[in-house]
Amino acid sequence: MKTKLRNDVKRKLESLDFDTYKKNCERINKRLFKQSFWQQSMTIAITISNGKEVDTSLIIQEALKQNKRVAIPKCYPGQKKMEFRTFQSIDQLETVYFGLKEPVVSKTDPVSPDEIDLLIVPGICYDKNGYRIGYGGGYYDRYLTQYSGLTVSLAFEAQLVSCIPAEAHDVPVHQILTENEVIITSE
Repeated sequence: MKTKLRNDVKRKLESLDFDTYKKNCERINKRLFKQSFWQQSMTIAITISNGKEVDTSLIIQEALKQNKRVAIPKCYPGQKKMEFRTFQSIDQLETVYFGLKEPVVSKTDPVSPDEIDLLIVPGICYDKNGYRIGYGGGYYDRYLTQYSGLTVSLAFEAQLVSCIPAEAHDVPVHQILTENEVIITSE
């Protein structure tokens, strides 16, 4: 069921035309920047977007412009773990598996979970209870067991589904911001 949902939503995302994609990214970014949790957060953990995910490049630029500390995930597939590391400029990144951009360990510093004010959690699809289907590695679900701060996902309406079959290890996000609404899943 998760594989079918993942594939269905990926197809919907791929069919988004460029203008609609850009316009919806801008609307989501503006919605994020208006939130009090954004304004109050000093350290923001966020991925470097890839493909038709909500574009995070402008979010990262805005965070740096506002003197917020930005933390980018670094995955260790052998240990199936992930950590966040500081990010200030593009030359601190390297391309890893699947074309993903991650921080270069020698050019960045680790950021512990208790230093992160806002964790922006990626995914492919979401339900209104905050459950998500990611890319299948389980990195975020494992990380979220040690993180107690605010979790938010940025998604297009096309990524919302009626129900995600949640498992015991799945951790829902607190809020989902789309181009049309803010979905509060828990306090």
